[in-house]
Amino acid sequence: MTAGLVGAVLALTLAAPARAGETPAAPAAPSSADGWQLTPTGTDVRFRGLAAVDRRTAWAAGSKGTVLRTTDAGRTWRNVSPPGGEALELRDVEAFDARRAVVLAIGEGEASRLLRTEDGGATWTETFRNTDPRAFYDCVTFLDRRHGLALSDPVDGRFRVLSTRDGGRTWEVLPDSGMPAALPGEAGFAASGQCLVTATGGGKDVWFATGGAATARVFHSADRGRTWTVTDSPVPAGDPARGVFALAFRDRHHGLAVGGDYRAGQPSPRAAATTADGGRTWTPAATPPPAYRSGVAWLPHTRTAALAVGPTGTDVTRDGGRTWRTVDTGSYDTVDCTPDGGCWASGEKGRIARLTR
Repeated sequence: MTAGLVGAVLALTLAAPARAGETPAAPAAPSSADGWQLTPTGTDVRFRGLAAVDRRTAWAAGSKGTVLRTTDAGRTWRNVSPPGGEALELRDVEAFDARRAVVLAIGEGEASRLLRTEDGGATWTETFRNTDPRAFYDCVTFLDRRHGLALSDPVDGRFRVLSTRDGGRTWEVLPDSGMPAALPGEAGFAASGQCLVTATGGGKDVWFATGGAATARVFHSADRGRTWTVTDSPVPAGDPARGVFALAFRDRHHGLAVGGDYRAGQPSPRAAATTADGGRTWTPAATPPPAYRSGVAWLPHTRTAALAVGPTGTDVTRDGGRTWRTVDTGSYDTVDCTPDGGCWASGEKGRIARLTR
């Protein structure tokens, strides 16, 4: 492993010149301890849902209805799981701060649910339960503290979208008249909570990624999910296990897509792509990650550096996603970074790590 390179890239990133009105971050010299530092979670569940609030505060959601929260940079994690939710498969969490968060449970029919807490997980309220046996919800995202969306696999040939305008307290199914038709076999991937994303800084733009069909595609809405356009991506699909698994947009124009074939040992060529026009066109990475990647995040205060993670390792790009280099071989499913320079990753066997430098 070359874990030090991860921390070195972050140090260089945070030492970049600040924009007007910002305070430059102090340069940090990499040390042998730079890189992902595992934190003690006390559990072996798989955490595919992750919401980083800042360097000290993060939420993780996983199997067996498990939700953990830290407010001390991962030194301790508090189990704040919804009571009686042991059968829930939690795949996504969106946190507003240390007290307010929304989690998504996936599955067919009533297994798909949304729950909200306003007291740090001491109590939870179920705010949506899917009653349509044809729907299967994959991801949830928020454009700001009030407006959010959740994505279901196609129902009657079109992807279904839920919307909230009150921070997740109530939800409504949006009309599908503005949604392009789905391809045969097309679906979203509930692998990392990143199949449905918004741009850093908010706005009305939202994107979701697909696979499973002949082509892996990216859908875009500029009006909070009312109407959508769709474009093909160069990431290979053509199989239920292949496609785009995660997206990240640093603004409404520049985005990254990663994916591949999630089956262990299967090749994942051309498993990353970039866009500079809001997803209207995508360009394959010249040097993509060497294997399937399920999570991706832009490093803070940079226009060119990002991390991608998957079961076989972590990759870094410093040129906006054109080339990637593997810097760690630990297993992670998802990654999230915060404006104050905090980066977190989570995955199987209770693994939650923070990037140290």
